[in-house]
Formats: sequence, structure tokens, C-alpha cells
Amino acid sequence: MLPAKVKNLWRLLHGRSVMDFTSLSRKAYYSRLVLGIETSCDDTGAAVVDETGTILGESLYSQNEVHLRTGGIIPTVAQQLHRESIEVVVHEALERSGVTPSQLSAVATTVKPGLALSLGIGLAFSQKFSVPFPFLVLLVSGGHSLLAVARGIDDFLLLGYMLDEAPGDTLDKVARRLSLTKHPDCSTLSGGQAIELLARSGDRRKFPLSTPMGRIYDCCFSFAGLRSQITMSIIKKEAEEGIEQGTLLSCVNDIAAGTQHTVAVHLAKRTHRAILFCKENGLLPSDNPILVVSGGVASNQYICKALTVITEKTGLRLLCPPPRFCTDNGVMIAWNGIERLKEGKGILSPSEDVCYEPKAPLGVDISAKVRAAGIRLPPVRMKSLS
Repeated sequence: MLPAKVKNLWRLLHGRSVMDFTSLSRKAYYSRLVLGIETSCDDTGAAVVDETGTILGESLYSQNEVHLRTGGIIPTVAQQLHRESIEVVVHEALERSGVTPSQLSAVATTVKPGLALSLGIGLAFSQKFSVPFPFLVLLVSGGHSLLAVARGIDDFLLLGYMLDEAPGDTLDKVARRLSLTKHPDCSTLSGGQAIELLARSGDRRKFPLSTPMGRIYDCCFSFAGLRSQITMSIIKKEAEEGIEQGTLLSCVNDIAAGTQHTVAVHLAKRTHRAILFCKENGLLPSDNPILVVSGGVASNQYICKALTVITEKTGLRLLCPPPRFCTDNGVMIAWNGIERLKEGKGILSPSEDVCYEPKAPLGVDISAKVRAAGIRLPPVRMKSLS
């Protein structure tokens, strides 16, 4: 949760203590809480238990009906069903227990024995509950695009930033130019969501675009030129089809696919360079380095797949929050407050004045050092995204 979204202040309201405002039960203050996650075979289970053995909340999703239809457990099918259900199951267990992730003392996960593909889903999900510093952050939203090394709760090294407009803004403007609100499948979706939906059935190869900043070897982002490129192509297509602006093009799915792919590749390439720079300069741990992706655009699964290609090639672990926590929400603010409260940072007395800041610079800007390094990227094939 970055300072662009979070005020670096925690105020004690009306002179009362923070404990007065928590929803955690009295019992939880004296008893440690553990979340258990089970994905060893064909059932996805989660429960919150305290150290006295009291079950505070649980949830279970059975795959039995699916496997009965297929005549037995197929590991790849079980893996996909775990992947689709684990977030809901864990959320239900936490919700039923009245416990938030920050109130957990530990997460217990089945790691043996079991089906390897199934075990991997539970293990990967459980690791999302703990992200030690330092780690690499990619923030992509409607108003931001930056890469930074998070070394502490308020200690960041800025590697790259947006030079013009943010990726979410670009996707929204392209959707608006295409009049996607008139599309029967997109009338209730945001611009970015509409682009992602239509792109699934589009052919990006029919709408090729140039990736921005291909010969600039830094970690900054630029999307305004890409949007102009897309707009000119749309105008050309409208002329070819003999329609006016505001009418849906017949090739709208292909345009959406080409737009999404180019945005994803631009983000992936800048992130790739940031990873290589961090490795060359020892900015990330050699053991289990992590890339955290946050912001509204992080909910785009195609973009996450592109980033997965990069993290798998470079040996990083990719962490993306659940889609509902990618956009603006109160949980990220509360979580940041908890981390600051633990470290005693940014805590003000009721008598102190608090001022808001519409713009807030992030950490120490070392983007010039990244540019000076001139890191050229090795080729990475993105064909697997198609």
C-alpha cells in the first residue's frame, strides 16, 4: 500500500486508544489465532482456530460432483478448481470468524502428502499473508504507474514512474473512444474491464501496435503516445467501415486485444529491467525475492500473466492481491495503519494538526541511476499469453 494512496499519519481519535476502535473480540487479545488452509487433494478448506482449540469460523468447497462426472480425480482439474475457489473459501472462513488477516498469528498450510498440483495452490495462497521487506512493487492504476523497492513501511527507492498518463487511464480512454458502453456485454463495466472482456475473444495480431519507449533503457512508463497510435488506427478503421465516431466497430474485439497486449508488454518490459537492476545492485534478497503488483490495473488477469512470464524467467515470486483489493478500499488503509502502529511511525496526538496532500512524492528517486545503467533486456517470448 503506497503513499500515493495512503496518508502517512495515524491519529488517535478524541484521545481514546486505538484498541477502542477494533472489532476483535476480547478473547482474541489473549489467544493467538491461526488460519488453516487445506488443498491436498480435491476439497478446498479453510478455518480459523484459536490456541485453545475453539473453531471461530470455517468454510469448505467440495469438488466431488465435478470428479464424479469425470470418473475420478484429474490432478489438473483439481488444481484449477482449487485456484478458482480458494480465495472465496478463505474469505468466508475469516468473515465467519470475525477475524481480519492482520489479526492472525500464523497461517498453517498442508504441504505433504497430497497431489502436487493441489498442494501448490494452498502453499502459494498462504504465502500471500506474509511479505517481508525488501520487495519490488509495481503500482498500476488509473492515476499511477511506478516501480519501487519497498525497504520498509515508509522507506522506498523509486526506480521508475509515469511520464504522462497512467495505464488505467489509457484503457478507460480507449474504451470511451470505442463507445464500449454501447456494447451489450459492456454496458455496466468500467473501461478497463470492458477492454479485458472483449480482448478474450479478439485477435491481437490483427491490430499490431508498437510498444512504447523501446529504445529508452529505463523503468519509466509512457502511455499517451500509445493511445494516440490507437486513436489513429480507430479513425482509419471507421473510415474503412464507413461509420461515424460513436458507432461500434466490427473489429472492436481485435482492437481491445491489441491494446491490452501492448499495455501488458510495456509494463512487463519495464518491470523486467527493474528486476535486473535490483539484482545487479543487491536491492532484493537472493532468497525468495518478491514482486508485489497493486492498483486497479492489477486486477487485469492478462497483465498478471505477462508479469508471470517475467517473474518465472527471473526467479521472483509474484504476488497480486485479490481483485476486490486492487481498487480503492478501506482495507489497504487500515492495514497500512496497523503496520505503522506496530512500528510507532506517524502516530499523532489529538492536539496535533493534520494536513492532507493531493500530491506526495515517493521515497528516494534513483530513476537516473537506472537510466544510466542502460540495461538491455534479453528476449522474452510472450506467445504463451495468446
